[in-house]
Amino acid sequence: MKTEADSNDITEHPHDDKPRPYLCTVCDKRFLRKSHLSEHNRTHTGEKLYSCTECEKHFTTERYLSSHMNIHGSKYKCSECGKCFRNNADVMVHRRVHSGNSLVQQSRTHKREKPYKCYLCDKAFSQCGNLNRHMRVHTGYKPYKCSLCNKSFSQSTHLQTHKDHLHSNRRPFQCPDCGKLFKSSRDLKLHATIHTGTKSYSCRHCSDHFTSSHQLKRHLLKSHNEGTWFTCHICQKEFVNNPRLQRHILRHEGVKPYLCSQCPKCFYSASDLKSHETVHSNVKQFCCGACGKLFTHKCNVARHFKKCL
Repeated sequence: MKTEADSNDITEHPHDDKPRPYLCTVCDKRFLRKSHLSEHNRTHTGEKLYSCTECEKHFTTERYLSSHMNIHGSKYKCSECGKCFRNNADVMVHRRVHSGNSLVQQSRTHKREKPYKCYLCDKAFSQCGNLNRHMRVHTGYKPYKCSLCNKSFSQSTHLQTHKDHLHSNRRPFQCPDCGKLFKSSRDLKLHATIHTGTKSYSCRHCSDHFTSSHQLKRHLLKSHNEGTWFTCHICQKEFVNNPRLQRHILRHEGVKPYLCSQCPKCFYSASDLKSHETVHSNVKQFCCGACGKLFTHKCNVARHFKKCL
């Protein structure tokens, strides 16, 4: 947040003659009032203070919340299917789903119109905003920065996911079998395989099955030489994917981007931080699949599990 109210370099708004002295240092937009700048700044931090009482979604501004509430009413309603939207513009965009072109009509199917095309990769979108977000893939522009670790993201949803996973102890998803808590439904789904024994990922070269795609990929690389290893240029250690390699390189550089919200300690990886967080709580997250006994640390349940067999 920055102000230039006392300088002579104050840009005037193109639609009126009011000076806008409050400058956003992230995207260079200017605002008439400090409160407007503060509200705008949340679009970069991902902070969402306003929640919907109907569906518990959160929004950065009261105006976005007010617009969202129309979804739960009937003010902007599609006459074809009865679906409700935030505004009339969204209704008009949605109607493209029901329009289709002549070829689709002939085949008795419907295809969404996508008039906004990317000139770099030929991808098309139904809304201009979606095209603008897509262009960040080519430009590398990441306007949303985490206020805790300074990591940047191209979308506010990615920033919010990052904060929920790394900088929050909130775990709203609970395993019905052992009571273990998780930060996301995906993490809970992966954990559930411990209780069900389900191994959905099968190797096409042999009869082996795995509980996750990562385990299958590692198996293909090690056992069947299928795929490409990602090699550290410093120590030549090999990794299954690039994100794991990048996290490993941080150890060589001495960078610890994962900060504990309870104490000043920093860590190289999210898994190291997650393991450390148990120090600040009595939560026993790790469950023995054989007897159901709970443990604080993963290494303890691994040792115990061998005794149960």
